[in-house]
Amino acid sequence: MEEKIIMDVVPGLEGIPAAESAISFIDGDAGILEYRGIPVETLARESDFLEVAYLLIFGHLPEKAEYEKFRTDVTYHTRLKLKILRMMEYLPENGHPMHYLQAVTSAMGMYYPARDTLDAETRYWSAVRLIAKLPTIVAACHRLKHGDAPILPRNDLSFAANFYYTLFECEPTGLIEEILDKMLILHADHTMNASTFSARVVGSTLADPYTIVSSAIGTLSGPLHGGANEEVVHMIDEIGSKDRVRGFIERKLEKKEKIMGIGHRVYKTTDPRGEVLKGFIKRLADQKNIDTNTLEISRELEAVVKEKLEHKHLHPNVDFYSGIVFKAIGIPTELFTPIFAMGRVAGWLSHWMEQLKSNRIYRPTQKYTGLRRQPYIPIDKRG
Repeated sequence: MEEKIIMDVVPGLEGIPAAESAISFIDGDAGILEYRGIPVETLARESDFLEVAYLLIFGHLPEKAEYEKFRTDVTYHTRLKLKILRMMEYLPENGHPMHYLQAVTSAMGMYYPARDTLDAETRYWSAVRLIAKLPTIVAACHRLKHGDAPILPRNDLSFAANFYYTLFECEPTGLIEEILDKMLILHADHTMNASTFSARVVGSTLADPYTIVSSAIGTLSGPLHGGANEEVVHMIDEIGSKDRVRGFIERKLEKKEKIMGIGHRVYKTTDPRGEVLKGFIKRLADQKNIDTNTLEISRELEAVVKEKLEHKHLHPNVDFYSGIVFKAIGIPTELFTPIFAMGRVAGWLSHWMEQLKSNRIYRPTQKYTGLRRQPYIPIDKRG
């Protein structure tokens, strides 16, 4: 008689490998994040987002001709079809931009059919369109929600500068353009997080890439995944002044409540992405582009957290610093997570393509805890 194996349930599948991957690597104890073996700090210093997207998706840094083709293809696919823009006009104005982004991304799949996901050309042009059009969708939805007409993208601007232009109808300063580009790099991939797992699960069914990215956006929209940087700004506003920081932290600890932007599921030391953003905060402060109160509160938060929580290996994470940086450069709070998605789409696409190389549809099991062999009771005899 075959023996049945009783498996333990691991909540959230924490620590359970769900796939083999060569895309990104994390050492949470040492504070290391690498894309295809290259430290993320190096890429943030030396590269740009489109080159990093190419690296993630195709597995190697592009040759000059490969990079120029990819950059040109993305640049000339940033515009949205008129019917998509008209559809966006009829979406509720009180909807969160993440819901706009998810709905429009899903709808794009009807305009650019990509059912043959095993075809290399289909995969390439789907990746180009998704990377190119997500920033246009984000900017257009923000403008429409506030009664303004969408701005046509400009092909003469960089990827990051074009997003800023379609959002505000003016070109960014060099520093803001750099920050936006590096922010996309820092958010481009992060191993098997919740939204990436969603992308791989949906991708394993051979669904089209627009459905895959839409599902990942929906996963990212949850406050436990992508919304923490928004909450950091709300927290700073709630604290109000530097002298109230210690009391705020102590009350949170006493009530065992989460402090937004502090601690990470993976990192037990400083988040390497946060270290890059700290450099931008310093540059913004030097140029007086960040208000004094926010700067003072954030620095006091760092100091008190270090004093109270360092022994528990809890440190400010990328969301803590990205919220502060986004606020300093004038990005509306509700767009923080959509911009996260603009960068992470490169990672989602990378994992989708990797999944297809040796695909097996995800079909985990469960541990049943319900009743068995129950009788059926007719409705007139119930109760």
